[in-house]
Order: sequence, then structure tokens, then C-alpha cells
Amino acid sequence: MDNEPIKPGDSGSQADFIQNELNFDVDPKDTLTKATLEDHTEGEWMDVLGVGQLKKKVVKAGQPGTRPNRSDICTIKLTGKLEDGKVVEDHEKLTVQLGDVEVIQGLDLVIALMDVGEVAEVEVESRFAYGDLGREPDIPGGAKLFYTLELLSVEMEPEIETLGVAQRKEIGYNKRERGNWWYTRDEASLAVQCYRRALDYLDETKGGIVYPQGEPDESISDAALQALLEDRMKVYNNLAAAQMKTEAYDAASKSIDNVLRCQPKNVKALFRKAKILQHRGERAAAFAVLLQASKLDPDSKAIQQELADLKEKRAKDAKHEKNLYKKMLGTHKANGTSNKNDDSINQKSAKSKIAWSLIGGAVAAMAGVIVYRYDIF
Repeated sequence: MDNEPIKPGDSGSQADFIQNELNFDVDPKDTLTKATLEDHTEGEWMDVLGVGQLKKKVVKAGQPGTRPNRSDICTIKLTGKLEDGKVVEDHEKLTVQLGDVEVIQGLDLVIALMDVGEVAEVEVESRFAYGDLGREPDIPGGAKLFYTLELLSVEMEPEIETLGVAQRKEIGYNKRERGNWWYTRDEASLAVQCYRRALDYLDETKGGIVYPQGEPDESISDAALQALLEDRMKVYNNLAAAQMKTEAYDAASKSIDNVLRCQPKNVKALFRKAKILQHRGERAAAFAVLLQASKLDPDSKAIQQELADLKEKRAKDAKHEKNLYKKMLGTHKANGTSNKNDDSINQKSAKSKIAWSLIGGAVAAMAGVIVYRYDIF
């Protein structure tokens, strides 16, 4: 029966379960998957990714079976140090949403491998920390970081539809800011991830908004909804910029269309739309969009420079097309002259053949007369 309780040992280990045919998209041999499923022995270092760039050691075991899932709200305590022992991060209680890269990638991956109450030491190479850029003023580029990390608590993500406008706006804003942070670090893919999560909170069309009882009346006013819309447009605009960096131009075009559908005079959106059109080779359409943006913001140096560059490209295109046309036209003329010469030669040849035929006929007739006159028979 489906409702019968599962007895201990009936289903085997988690590793056995994920091999079930219904879980076809999970690879039990994947390094991170294995790390997630296995118990971690105290005092032993675990190579999380199998490449030596992220290591974890359990200092104090937590409550078994309490590991967080993606999108869970996790409260952590952490201390981060450089190799020389200098403390560069120190938080007694830091709340992050797992999987939304609200901390460095290395920590985001390790938190998913911890039980509530667990204390772990973590070593993170720069690739999964602050990279070659570092973090001003205290973390130099390429720095390896050493953390002491404790998972204090885990809560499930609340149903977005139950959150009020003010809550949605605050969460969406924070996720957008995190996306901006990743974008400035040239991590466009991570920025896209953050922007998409921000949109989950800022888009009131997904299931509508159910306002909790006791929420202030002003938070559900038209002005509050308009503010939510404006924040959403900012996120879509930023999302398009990040998608363009990853060369996902079709996706970027859809993001821009979402902005221009609500704000047809949004200058940033028009500028990015022109860039996308240029990438597609639609320079005439791009020029028209840039002209529209220029009228809305005539003092923009970026728009004026883009217009100048596009004019130059269009002039080169026109010159190239003109040269091609000339070459094609010249070939046709040459072919026409050749045909005329051939016709003339053919006509002369025909006339020559007729003349020689007449001469031949005349000679044959004269020979006949001579033979007739001087018959030797």
C-alpha cells in the first residue's frame, strides 16, 4: 500500500534510492552528489569538488538528517581568515538563502553539506572565494581563505505568494544588489542567477499577491505596486546586461522587451535593444532605436558615441554594397559586349559560307560546261 510506513532498511541508503529509475537526472558518481549523500567523519578532510579547491573538515557533528535543501533559509556563524591569520570576515548570525550565492561560492556549496549544529573548518581557494580581484580593502587577489563555520538553524523558504509587498520589495532589492555585486566582478552567470531570483519576489503575476492580515494599508496601495513594478524593470534591465555578457542575446532580447512593454521610453533598455539588434546585423533598426534614445537623453555620451560608430559602419556597408553592384554591373556589360562580338563573328561566318557556296556552285557549273564541250567519249 502507498500509505504504509517505510520500515528502517526497506529503502536502503540515499545512494541506493537515487538510482531509482524515477531519479534519472541524478548522477550518484558526481563528486558533489557523493559529498552530499555521505556522512562526514569528524577530523578528516573531505575534498568537496575532487580538485583540491574546496575542503571541509567536521570539528563537531550536528544533528543527523538536518542538512538544508536549496532555497532554505540558513543562519550561520562564521569567521574567515587569511593564510597569515588575519580575520577578514566575522559574523555571529548571518542569514543566507542557500543556492542564491549570497555568500562566496565555496561557502554556498559547503553549507549544503552540513547538519544543524555542526561546526566545520573550511579551506577555500581563491577561485571559489574572491578570485583574482579580491575584496577591498582587506582580501588581496588570489587569496586562499580559512573559515570556521557553524550551521545554527535551517528554515524552509516561505511561500512567496504569502509575503506582503514591502517584504517582496526588500528581498527582491537585496537579491538585485547581490546580482550587481557579481556583475561588477565579471561573474555574469552568477549575476543572472541572482537577478532571476529577484524577479521571483518582484513579479506579482505569479499566483497573485495574498496580503497577510494586519499589514498596513499603505503597503498595498497603487504607489506600493508601482514601486514594485519599477524595481522589477530595473532587474529586467540588469538581467539583460548580464545575459548579453554571456552572449545569450535571445534571452536578453526577451528581458528588454519586458521592460519596454511597460516603459517604452526607458533609455537604458532602448540602448541595450540597439546593441542586440547590432549583434543580429540589423543595423538600420538599431540606428532607429538609438535615435529614439538620443531624443530622450540628448546629453548621453554613450548614445552619441554608439550613433557615431553605427553611422560609420553603415557608411562602410553602403560603400561595400556599391562596389559589389559596380562589379556585378561591369560583369554584365562585359558579357554583353562579348555576346555582341560573338554575334558579329557568327554573322560574318554565315555570310562567308553563303559566298563560298555561291562561288563553288559557279565553278561546278563552268566545269560541267567544259566537260560537255570537250567530251572525250
